[in-house]
Amino acid sequence: MGRADRIFLIGPMGAGKSTIGRLLAEHLRKRFLDTDQEIERRTGASVSLIFDVEGEAGFRRREAAVLEELTRRPGVVLATGGGAVLAPANRALLRRRGVVVYLHAPLDALVARTQRDRNRPLLRDGERRARLEAIVRAREPLYRETADLVFVTHERPPALIAQEIAAGLRAYGCQEIAAG
Repeated sequence: MGRADRIFLIGPMGAGKSTIGRLLAEHLRKRFLDTDQEIERRTGASVSLIFDVEGEAGFRRREAAVLEELTRRPGVVLATGGGAVLAPANRALLRRRGVVVYLHAPLDALVARTQRDRNRPLLRDGERRARLEAIVRAREPLYRETADLVFVTHERPPALIAQEIAAGLRAYGCQEIAAG
């Protein structure tokens, strides 16, 4: 068991990390985990409420602690929060402990996918498109720096993207985990 036994999905909100991650985990016969869902399960509070009460800094501390733990688990596909890459320690942890897959989608797709979602604390204030554009602009270099592989997630069904990622993992040298 090594780095290739763990697949970590990174990317902005709306890129499909949770949806594609579940399908990929099923395809690879791995366990699917989601950092935001795990934080909510442990605290009994939504991510939005945590942001309201503790601010973004408080949420990021919780996120780092959950990442530290979940990235140690074998045989997982882990969907990270969109901002997990903001901390250099998180980026290093992801690169060291698993294969990092960046799910990229164009801004228009992200806006469309998040337009009805009221549970995204960073998109509550201001004009949604402008806010999302600023977030993506700031994080894009961090996603690319952290990723081993990059996949575009728009204009194709999530199940097909999960299959493409599995094939990409095989090509990357992860035969033992992607042959499922």
